[in-house]
Parts: sequence; C-alpha cells; structure tokens
Amino acid sequence: MKIVAIEAIPFVIPYRKPLRFASGEVRTADHVLVRVHTDDGVIGVAEAPPRPYTYGETQDSIVAVIAKIFAPELVGLPLLGREVRYARLERTVGNPTAKAAIDMACWDAMGKTLDLSVTEMLGGYTDRLRVSHMVGFASDEAMVADAERVRDTYGITTFKVKVGRRPVSLDVGACRALRNALGPDVELYVDGNRGWTPAEAARALTAMADLDLTLSEELCPADDVLGRRWLTARTTIPTVADESAVNPGQVTRELLDGAATMISIKTARTGFSTSQRILHQCEGLGAEIVMGNQIDGQVGTACSVAFGAAHRHSSRRAGELSNFLDMADDLLTEPLEISDGELTARSGPGIGIAIDPDKLAQYRTDNV
Repeated sequence: MKIVAIEAIPFVIPYRKPLRFASGEVRTADHVLVRVHTDDGVIGVAEAPPRPYTYGETQDSIVAVIAKIFAPELVGLPLLGREVRYARLERTVGNPTAKAAIDMACWDAMGKTLDLSVTEMLGGYTDRLRVSHMVGFASDEAMVADAERVRDTYGITTFKVKVGRRPVSLDVGACRALRNALGPDVELYVDGNRGWTPAEAARALTAMADLDLTLSEELCPADDVLGRRWLTARTTIPTVADESAVNPGQVTRELLDGAATMISIKTARTGFSTSQRILHQCEGLGAEIVMGNQIDGQVGTACSVAFGAAHRHSSRRAGELSNFLDMADDLLTEPLEISDGELTARSGPGIGIAIDPDKLAQYRTDNV
C-alpha cells in the first residue's frame, strides 16, 4: 500500500445565506477536495476549507502547496507510514488545512483498504454525536428565526452564538433574545472570533450572567496573552481556545498559562492524527474539548463526526456539525442527514462517503 498520487481539486459551491462573524463572513464554499491514490487503486478523500482571515491559507495556496511541496514529499511512501508522513508535512510551516486534508484522505484510504471505518480505527466509542448549530450575525429577529427553524426541523437544542460586535450591547441583546425565545432547556454558548478586547468581553459576560451560557470561545485576540489570562481567571464560564491553539504546543501553553480551560478540536485544521494527539493531551491535563467547525461542507463534516464519535472524550458534548445545511449543494452521492439533533458517523469503509462525479464536474474550477 503506497501513495502514488495526491490531487488537490478546487471547487466552489454558494451558500444560501452568508455566515457572518467578527473576523469575516463566508458566502461561498471555495474549498479544495483532496484525493490520495494508492497503488492498489484505492482513493481516499477529504476536504480543505481555506480561511485566510484565520490561518492565511487561500484556495490557491492550498492547491499550490499540495502540488508543489507536499505531493513530491509523500508520493512513494507507505500508506501506513503515518509518522514519516507527519514528519515530512511538518517540515513546512503553517498550511494547516492542506496538511489536515492529506492526513484524513490517507486515513480514508487506509479504512477502504482494510475494510474498516475510520471511527472503528480511531477508537470506535460510539457511532453518533449530538449536533450544535452556529448562529451568525444578523438582527435579533433573524437570529431567533434561524435557531427556531433548526430546532424545529432537525431537533437541535445546542446553539453557538457568534458575538464580538461593537457595541457589545448588540450581542448581549441577541443572546438575551435567543434565551427568551428558546427557553431554559436549550444550551447557548458564545464565540467571539477574537472580536472584543478583554475589558469588553468581561463587560459582556457580566451583562449575560443570567443567561446560563455554558462556554465562551476566543472572545479576544489570540496574541493578547495577559488579557486572555486575566479574563479566564475572572469568569466562571469555561473558556474555549480555538484559533489560539492550533497545534499541540499551543494547546499546552494555553492550558498551562491559564488562558483557556477547554480546547476546540477541528479536524479540518489538525486532521485525524494531530487531533488525536491533542485529544490525548487534553485528557492528560484534565481539559474538556468540543468538536469545532471550520464552516465545513459535508465532506469535512463527515470527517468531524467520524473523529468525534470515535472517542469518549470528544463525544460528551454536542459537536458543531450543521453549517453544511446552509450550502446550496454539496459533493456527496448520499447527503448527510441530521435527525433528532444527532448526526451518525458513516459505517462504510474509511470515512464512509463517496463523491458524486457529476457534482464535482459541475463545481470544480480547475477546468479539467
């Protein structure tokens, strides 16, 4: 089982409505489909979503780094040579989603070769996750309507509310409107995407003290070291590190510095291999995790639920797995379905998904 080729295929699928948040907005899924081919004829697939405002990657940069740097380093390696593959990818600084997609496509190919699901290979703890839905910036009425629609249609009762606007009162009012409309039995937590200063974040959390928020994520900038530590020390709401903890070293620093008490794991940026390293770190340090969302399509979401369901530590909380619902279309032959607030990991070999060739031909942008 050797890697004989790696493809990076850019594609664009529009969203029905944009997702807006403090660091930007997403109107189209301008992602990259990564395919890893083996000498046995097996093809593993995964998805790389560029987020230039967070990691500096673009669709063009992902395609280029895979074609010009990563593929030449990895072609010819054994598919099971995970540590060699990891070492060669880590020679290059940055490019997290390109590396993650290659890693997950290799795991998909391994599962297909061995006739095992990725969830089984990673741990096999359960076969499903509860789903959390992200609510982006809009008027209070529109945010409430979005949450009510998702709750009533899909049975989702956990919501991550995007905050970080100025004035702070906009987000405090939105969270209050959501709590009043959805009632006490729905879980609400907030994500600032680094939009507030520590002082603004502290003021907002104080103003929302009666709303029973369960988590607060990246309310202020990742490099505001002292401010983040000060904010985490003065609140009883668990603080989730996301963009500030994208590799094992950063995870250790965030937790030991007291800048965070929980970690968001996103397979779109750390794949399966590094995500598992981070998960075991968090277990050892006594830190909870939440399965995050990189505004993934259905390919990326299938990867997230495959990983999250595989481990006890990552299956405890609802995972952020619903944003593909706002895409106008997707690439899978069998679309993912959320039912009763849960998403089930596919039981077939690998990640358990297949790409529709007609849809890929329709949405790819490289004119092949």
